[in-house]
Amino acid sequence: MIFEQVAAGGCQSYLVGCPETLSGVLIDPEISQIDRYKALAARHGLHIRYVVDTHTHADHFSASRDLARRFGVPLVMHRLAPAPHADLRLDDGDMLAVGNLRLRALHTPGHTRDSMCLVMDDRVFTGDTLLIGGTGRTDLPTGDPHALYESLFDKLLKLPAETLVFPAHDYKGDTVSTIGEEKAFNPRLRVQSVDAYIALMNGLNLPNPKMMDVAIPANMRVGLAQDEVARRGWAVGVDEAIGLLGRADVVLIDLREKGEREKHGVIPGSLHAPYPDLRENISRGGMLHELAAATSKRLLFYCAFGERSAMAVQAAQSLGLTTACHLTGGIDAWQKGGGPLTCKSTIKS
Repeated sequence: MIFEQVAAGGCQSYLVGCPETLSGVLIDPEISQIDRYKALAARHGLHIRYVVDTHTHADHFSASRDLARRFGVPLVMHRLAPAPHADLRLDDGDMLAVGNLRLRALHTPGHTRDSMCLVMDDRVFTGDTLLIGGTGRTDLPTGDPHALYESLFDKLLKLPAETLVFPAHDYKGDTVSTIGEEKAFNPRLRVQSVDAYIALMNGLNLPNPKMMDVAIPANMRVGLAQDEVARRGWAVGVDEAIGLLGRADVVLIDLREKGEREKHGVIPGSLHAPYPDLRENISRGGMLHELAAATSKRLLFYCAFGERSAMAVQAAQSLGLTTACHLTGGIDAWQKGGGPLTCKSTIKS
């Protein structure tokens, strides 16, 4: 089996491939890692056949729709997923064939109503249902502690003890566990009854995920497509953007990670505000919010291909930053259109 685990800000996503047929599947991709998924697939010579979201994510933007479009393959979710653009909807027990590999859908509601796990011969991709040393929270939209208890104790924990556990999130630096290890050491599984589990989950009082109020609506639609952003008048093409360079009333904002900037260059004069810090930067008191409020500058977001910047515009507009717009197609379109690049930018993050 070809297997790659991609970690980004607590998110865990997976590339799984069949070495005989070079068919692959992406599981729970996160939008800031699009370039990395493409590079990994190319390195292994894999042809991506499916892109899967195990549930509607609340704390980050899914890359599933964008990647499914790029690869020309189905976006896969559970039958109960609210996203209208899911191309293939799985039910409990349905099989996903990836070359000679088989992934069985296991409906595990509780964290969300549409949560599912993907079971293979030696491993299970648990989404946010079962985490390493924890379980998914149940206080977000469609969460249900009773349902999660049944999903865990009546389904997941009945898998063989040696089954490898690969969750969609981990914030402690762990990468893999087993069903046996979780049964033995996971504190949330050491309850004596469903009532005890419900009381435990209802008493956690966790803060909301950082991006929840923006991420959930976007992921329920499986992202806000760039063409829709353009229809709302929030998009700028390359030619227009080149004409805006150097203007005092415009600030360009680079949402990419450091490695992307070093590899592909930077639009001259850009501020660096990495996408994972977006919510903090555009909220009241944040760098970009105060910049727009104090100067009425036009905020022009850009990223690698336009996906993150389209999401950033949606988030900024929802918080009243009405001057926000984005560069259609990102740096990729900028380079093709002959826009100037430099690796020496004003970095404020």
